[in-house]
Amino acid sequence: MPKPVVREEQRRRRRPTRSGTLLSDTLFVDAALLLLREHGSAGLTARRLGLVLDCDPSALYRYFRGMDELVLAIGDRLIGQALDGWTPTGRWRTDLRDVGLRIHAAYTAHPQAAQLTAGRVSGRANELAADEAILDILRTAGFPSPDTVRIYHAFIDQTLAFAALDAASLALPQQSLRSDEAMWRSTYAALPAAAYPRIAEAAPLLAARMNTSAYPTALEMLLDSVSAQRDGRAGQEPDHPGETDVRMSVARDNHYVHGR
Repeated sequence: MPKPVVREEQRRRRRPTRSGTLLSDTLFVDAALLLLREHGSAGLTARRLGLVLDCDPSALYRYFRGMDELVLAIGDRLIGQALDGWTPTGRWRTDLRDVGLRIHAAYTAHPQAAQLTAGRVSGRANELAADEAILDILRTAGFPSPDTVRIYHAFIDQTLAFAALDAASLALPQQSLRSDEAMWRSTYAALPAAAYPRIAEAAPLLAARMNTSAYPTALEMLLDSVSAQRDGRAGQEPDHPGETDVRMSVARDNHYVHGR
């Protein structure tokens, strides 16, 4: 059973640790990011956190109910870093692009943490602020609620999926990463055109492109689709869809996903 979290006003130590540190949830997240960067997810333990912060490992449970809650706080920290300094311009496409690139960059700056958190839902302050911002961008642009949610779903899942994929490459040992990158310039470039005509034809372009993230391209393709949908609605009366419209929107998406 998880231990109860100590109330906020009771969390701060009355005395500093031996190294002079006053513990806080922020310091635990800082230490966790350090351990993830140096040791990966296997290195994120209460014992190692205690060593980094010069405290008893059990101190973690004064701030978090367990390691899983700490993981959620790490994910929320990455989203907070993405939003730090962001100001909407009022141009929906510019703003959506900026938010997506910021989230992707924040996660890939911490690849080990990204692998651990990209698929999680924390419900914490920074995540809520990001969700509110994205939904507001779309609603302010004139999309009805069902389309707003559908676009938001595709946008945020695409962003986090690419972040996790790119983070997985960045988290590889350097030798493995270099070997994978070299594959496009060696094996693929040397394939015989008789057996692999399309790969041989595209080999120089593949070598130039495949070691970079496809996220910016995928993001633009998504924004093009959203823009075309918005343009197609131009001149229509703004609608206020009810439950039936929501069910139709979800059914349409299920048709695309499952091929039914």
